[in-house]
Amino acid sequence: MLRVTLRGAGLPTVTLGTGERLVFGRAPHHATVADDPERALDVTVLELPRCAPHVSRLLGALEVGEEIARLRWHGAGETQVASLFDAPGGARRVTLVEGMSLLLDEGENHLVVLRGREVGPDTWEDLTLVVEVSTPSEQRAPRPGPAPDGLARDEGATAPSPGLVPRTREWYVALALAEPWLVGTDDYPRPPTNREVYERVLRWHGYAWNLERSQRVDDAIKAISALAFSSRDDPFRAPAGRASNVRFAVGRRTAEVRLVTADDLAEVERTARARRGPDPSA
Repeated sequence: MLRVTLRGAGLPTVTLGTGERLVFGRAPHHATVADDPERALDVTVLELPRCAPHVSRLLGALEVGEEIARLRWHGAGETQVASLFDAPGGARRVTLVEGMSLLLDEGENHLVVLRGREVGPDTWEDLTLVVEVSTPSEQRAPRPGPAPDGLARDEGATAPSPGLVPRTREWYVALALAEPWLVGTDDYPRPPTNREVYERVLRWHGYAWNLERSQRVDDAIKAISALAFSSRDDPFRAPAGRASNVRFAVGRRTAEVRLVTADDLAEVERTARARRGPDPSA
């Protein structure tokens, strides 16, 4: 038998035992089983406070069996899970996508919903949940209480995740910056220089705005960083001495939160080839 605990900043701690199920998200109440009262007794519903409007109403379902704890992911946004497992080398990190099912390791598993917590108007930070899998104890699992009276619940349809307008200057710069991670051929990708960004955009689009000026590429990268990171984590807002390898951090984060995707990269490559026409030497 297992004992599984979910906790996080500003959340009531939820402890589950074998045979129990937890559903959680921005407004997961619609996911409860209303037509099966006996099964409903084994389901705990946890509403995550201060979720950004682009976070799915139902993020995940945690199911506890006799010997395994399984996480079924329903969120449409970008989420990572990191855990320690019994192998040389330490931690593993997995990016979750909608419909994925994952067996959780014994010990602490960290779920990080990228840009999942709203801290102000159009300002977000990562939402971290800790799921701890351990041996059971005799202590009864606490249940989350109802939301306080007067708390406005946001149960509306999930809003689009904040992103870049396709085919704009910043979108092309983001695509060039994240290309090494989208291609995924290197263990330690090298982000392109400003000149390389300019040449990539020119090849893809045929027009590169004013990106031949290095300062304009810097301006675009800062705008991308402000969207990809929370205000607290934005490397351009870090105190002096804290920010390091900013270009690498912004490129990787841009790919992680899917401001641009591998499909976007494939499409601009096809468009560029079509514009150039057939190779006369072929």
